[in-house]
Amino acid sequence: MRKGNAGLAVAVILTAVAVPCRPQVLAPTEILDPAMQELQQKHLAELKAAAVDITTHNYPYKFYLSRTLDVTSRQEQLTDQRSIRFARFQDRTVLQVTGNYFAAYSDETVSQNERVKRTYLDVMLPILRAAAARLDKEPQMDAFAIEVSHHVRKRVLGVTVETPENVALIVPQAVAEKAASSNSMDDQMIALKQSTVYVDSKPVALWPEPAPEKAAAVSPVPASPLPASPLRATQPPAPIAAAPAPPAPARDVAAEALQKLQDAYQQQLDRMVHELDSEAHFVAYAPPTFVAFHNQSYLQLSVTSTLSPSDAGSQYRLAALAFDRHVSHLIRPVIGYLKQSQEFDGIDFSSTVKVSGPGAGSAVTESVEFFFPLAELRRYEQYDLTGQQLINSGFVLINGERVGLELQSAESVTRQ
Repeated sequence: MRKGNAGLAVAVILTAVAVPCRPQVLAPTEILDPAMQELQQKHLAELKAAAVDITTHNYPYKFYLSRTLDVTSRQEQLTDQRSIRFARFQDRTVLQVTGNYFAAYSDETVSQNERVKRTYLDVMLPILRAAAARLDKEPQMDAFAIEVSHHVRKRVLGVTVETPENVALIVPQAVAEKAASSNSMDDQMIALKQSTVYVDSKPVALWPEPAPEKAAAVSPVPASPLPASPLRATQPPAPIAAAPAPPAPARDVAAEALQKLQDAYQQQLDRMVHELDSEAHFVAYAPPTFVAFHNQSYLQLSVTSTLSPSDAGSQYRLAALAFDRHVSHLIRPVIGYLKQSQEFDGIDFSSTVKVSGPGAGSAVTESVEFFFPLAELRRYEQYDLTGQQLINSGFVLINGERVGLELQSAESVTRQ
């Protein structure tokens, strides 16, 4: 009996130890690109060794490898953490690594440049050190693509809110090897300067950084953490996407200019309404029309989004469900009618969201407007953006008031 109990105890201990040891490297068979699958198989041992170094590193705040970005620490435990894989990015072969870093920076005291530098030094550099030396002899590899989500605290209408900020770094292989093998802060910051940096899928230039007139150069930023705060769940963003189109030029949004747009597109709009009405549920008394918003011109499409009684909840929940179940499904068909359009800036999906109640007169109605830039809609059409990233690129108004909308967390709230 004692031997049996001892064996059982050992088994329990081994099981308890084994549970947290989740795979961090994508299996080669799950990669569809044959060339990338071959590289994944060839370097599987090196990638697994790098994963051990990455996951055991002592970060200032919790960091997890993850296929899903912008999740809470608790949700992270249930999320696929196999994020290390070979991939193609802009015709280059890269080792792609993604993860969540559970620290939040103050938007008032820490600039975007500084946030990028701190996350680079605290998280991305250890990843490079774990992987670069192990892959230095791979001739087919061009760069490392590391995407890390941290959070930013900012004040909106007097209220402090916390939003995700996704930093993606494309580091040429030779640059990564030099930075990984050096303990010099200068070498590490030069590597950052020589990399391509994206913040929320948009390219950014980190230099020159604003500095006092007497400053001779930008001093390196020490890798000191800022206080973290609880994170809220948001919709996972897509993998690293291509650079967006340059900003549209200023528009003439006078009534005469909007009417010219209306006249020019009327035939296309009439055909769109006729062919898409069964799916879009256009409002008959509010045909598509061009409107001015934020000194830009938008095509306003008025639709009705009908939800079931079980969908009832807060206005944010209704707005999120209206987008996910209705508006998001209209984007690609609508863009199909406006493929070559350059004369206006975006589309306003103006949705009347209706939820029927248990009795007569108990229906709930919310007015939700989604203002999306045309360039970002085209990126969404090509699957380069998630719905959450598209939401973040535009404006959401509920009953005439601008709001921040986090799809995943909003949909989880079922009561007012």
